[in-house]
Amino acid sequence: MNTLQTPIDYLKGVGPNRADLLKKELGIYTYQDLINLFPNRYLDKTKYYKINQLQRNAAEVQIVGRIINLKMVEQKRGKRLVATFQDETGILELVWFRGQKWVKDSIKLNVPYVIFGKCNWFNGFSMPHPELELLTEHKANIRSAMQSIYPSTEKLTNKGISNKVKIKLLQSLFQETGGKFQETLSPLLLNELKLISKAEALFNIHFPKNAELLAKAQYRLKFEELFFIQLQLILKNISRKHKIKGFPFDQVGELFTEFYHNHLPFELTGAQKRVIKEIRNDLGSNAQMNRLLQGDVGSGKTIVALMTVLLAIDNDFQATLMAPTEILATQHYHGITELVKGLNINVRLLTGSVKTKQRKIIHQELEDGTLHLLIGTHAVLEDKVKFKNLGLAIIDEQHRFGVAQRAKLWKKNTFPPHILVMTATPIPRTLAMSLYGDLDISVIDELPPGRKAIKTVHRYDSNRLKVFAFMRDEIKKGRQIYIVYPLIQESEQLDYKDLMDGFESISRDFPKPDYQISILHGKMKPADKEFEMQRFIKGETQIMVATTVIEVGVNVPNASVMIIESSERFGLSQLHQLRGRVGRGAEQSFCILMTSYKLSTEAKTRLETMVRTNDGFELAEVDLKLRGPGDLMGTQQSGILNLKIADIVKDNDILLLARNYAMAILKDDPSLLKEENSILKFTYQQIGKYKNIWNYIS
Repeated sequence: MNTLQTPIDYLKGVGPNRADLLKKELGIYTYQDLINLFPNRYLDKTKYYKINQLQRNAAEVQIVGRIINLKMVEQKRGKRLVATFQDETGILELVWFRGQKWVKDSIKLNVPYVIFGKCNWFNGFSMPHPELELLTEHKANIRSAMQSIYPSTEKLTNKGISNKVKIKLLQSLFQETGGKFQETLSPLLLNELKLISKAEALFNIHFPKNAELLAKAQYRLKFEELFFIQLQLILKNISRKHKIKGFPFDQVGELFTEFYHNHLPFELTGAQKRVIKEIRNDLGSNAQMNRLLQGDVGSGKTIVALMTVLLAIDNDFQATLMAPTEILATQHYHGITELVKGLNINVRLLTGSVKTKQRKIIHQELEDGTLHLLIGTHAVLEDKVKFKNLGLAIIDEQHRFGVAQRAKLWKKNTFPPHILVMTATPIPRTLAMSLYGDLDISVIDELPPGRKAIKTVHRYDSNRLKVFAFMRDEIKKGRQIYIVYPLIQESEQLDYKDLMDGFESISRDFPKPDYQISILHGKMKPADKEFEMQRFIKGETQIMVATTVIEVGVNVPNASVMIIESSERFGLSQLHQLRGRVGRGAEQSFCILMTSYKLSTEAKTRLETMVRTNDGFELAEVDLKLRGPGDLMGTQQSGILNLKIADIVKDNDILLLARNYAMAILKDDPSLLKEENSILKFTYQQIGKYKNIWNYIS
């Protein structure tokens, strides 16, 4: 309905000042935005109390009575407004600490009011900041036994836009539109899933007649939100495959075969073989590959990436591998040059610290085609970096690269190159479907044979001497140890101090010349970082004291102990990433989580989960439940998970159902041309106009 695009300024009861506040505080610009301001919770208002029935508990109550007296009372800071409220059984004080002038001017004495709020007891009952409504209005309004409570901000409350005002505005909106809203789901979906109509759902989400209708309204709106997100993602994937032609890599050539038979350091796992097959199918089709490769720490993603690179080179294309940090890019470079020794492949490294002279050589070799594989950081994206024939781009730990950065890779050839995105952060299935629904997903879900599970324990700071004794034993056996300190941006000074204090106390307990210690942190110059890293890799130092710069990708098979200081300050996925730095050799490895005694319930859950399981996907599910999808992987920036009513953790079943229906409908009718899908097509086309699902879904 076009009325829904009417600016909010024109709604009865709004006016310019309120409109301005609603826009700034809640992002409400149109009638549409207001109708999609869904309640946070509901209060049961079926019961009315008498003052002599009140209990000394914090329950919310509703009472009918009159205000017989009003006075301003001076207090240490400012004033408070106190009203005496009376019914036939007793009296109660009503108190306002803010907005007193506005309240005082609006109150009428000795007329019947309905008040609602929580009562406090202090020498008698009082109710701070009650909701007030004249009994005559209370009876006349569109009424629901369950009252909606809406999102608010301090500014709105202070300026008098209370919950009651929001309810009034919504009542005006329903009266103005006559409660008529255009249907957005097809008859097939409504019938098969027994969903209530759009108009019924919107009315009952704001003014539920009863709990059963509220549940039906919530289910209908959650399904709709998740369904259109999935439809959008799947259509994006289909259209990409139709529109964006890819370079066909139609031959498995000499390099791939030679590497597979004579250079593979170990037998591929079943999961690796399956994933390589999925990638080969993509590369052989005429569409551009856009695949996400998930694999837990140490599952062998690099080998899969390298074999994909060899397929590109065999088909006369160049490839690039991009990593988020210089340490990781350098490590990929060393690891891959070692693996392809003896094969006729030119591999180069491009990072911020590569000298101009070396850069010129790289630029030249890229343009004349003699450079086969370029490994690097963001430096690869620079405009100066031009390829003769880029056919494959591999992005490691992709959530650290922005969309705009990835788009730059597309422009490095006439057709966009095939894209393989890798992550060692296991993504729960529900999140993967919502964030990466437009990518094809491959999972390496088995570890190479012979790897021993890492033993994880939680120790308090008071056990530190025992931990030191254990470290000495491991060093005697010839092993190496990581000690990691948290790095939390807001308090870099404090973190740096923690790290240096830790380094000093370790140096006292592990003195030279018996022990050598490396140190690694973000403030060091790249050359110094590389020097310290190399000392540790060569075994010249036994202990590496570091911040989380070693979180991703550092590979030292001889390191068998990971000690994480203040581990309660880390998220689960980060703890799991750090733990994955050990357990890379044949020896038994250990992860020790150090904390103080003061732990929140959530921190305890994280630590217990770490001790219980090594399964990254299980950890990711727990992490998602603890932190919600917004925090996990910085998905706030993705925009797609800005959900209004659904919750991808709690509504996992609805998400799966919505995805399955979206897939089935598009399989049968990829362009939504059939008559029965015309409503879906119309709604989907509105997405492009309004960007936010709920700006077009009514």
